[in-house]
Amino acid sequence: MPTPPPLEPHRRTGERRVRRDVVSFVRRSARMNDSQLKAWTTWNQSRVVRVSEGETETSIAEDASIDWDEVFGRRAPLIVEIGSGTGDSLVPMAAAHPEANVVAFEVFQPAVANTLGKLAREGVDNVRIVMADGQQGLERLFAPGSISELWLFFADPWHKSRHHKRRLVSPEFAQLVRSRLVDGGRWRLATDWEDYALWMREVLDVAEGLTNEHLDPSDPEGTGWAPRLELRPVTKYERKGLAAGRTIHDLTYRKSS
Repeated sequence: MPTPPPLEPHRRTGERRVRRDVVSFVRRSARMNDSQLKAWTTWNQSRVVRVSEGETETSIAEDASIDWDEVFGRRAPLIVEIGSGTGDSLVPMAAAHPEANVVAFEVFQPAVANTLGKLAREGVDNVRIVMADGQQGLERLFAPGSISELWLFFADPWHKSRHHKRRLVSPEFAQLVRSRLVDGGRWRLATDWEDYALWMREVLDVAEGLTNEHLDPSDPEGTGWAPRLELRPVTKYERKGLAAGRTIHDLTYRKSS
């Protein structure tokens, strides 16, 4: 089967050198199987949101903007997931929040196609997907104080020390998240890598304007780790981590005044 075309034609740059910012993901092959191609062809026009590109295919133009009320056809609380993968957690969690408009960022086209198929099969219509850098999307496509929840589950831990600069969770990103959350809004995270979990705690427990909901110095039981989010299903990826003997760490931070 021939490889399907990308979402948009690749930008031609000629001899101009394109500056590539450090990103938290690696974009893989866009080759799709028959079922993925069918789902993509059927649903991408209605459920994948196009944004103005920056210098690279997954970047977003600095002046890009989206009217989310218009995209969804209603005004509702906004939930954002960065790195939605194949939609294993996104689809059931969005179904459990019919009152919300859910925006997912994912750059891997076959994974998006899988998600589109799952959304269609489950009859979930409150999700729209953006195939672009989620960090740039958060910064450029959402107004300050507009997001009720941010989901970041099993982000790439970038194990090697020289790659830690690629980790999405950083002091700068924490302040971006804080600025975009509504007052009292929540940032929910999960990882199966202890090193990354401790990194998140080191960064976020001291982040201005964010409060660890499960860290209470006066409560000996307040360890800072959140109980597993009941609505978050055990995904195939998570099962692999458990099978390898890794512990799942959940965290919840609330925007404080």
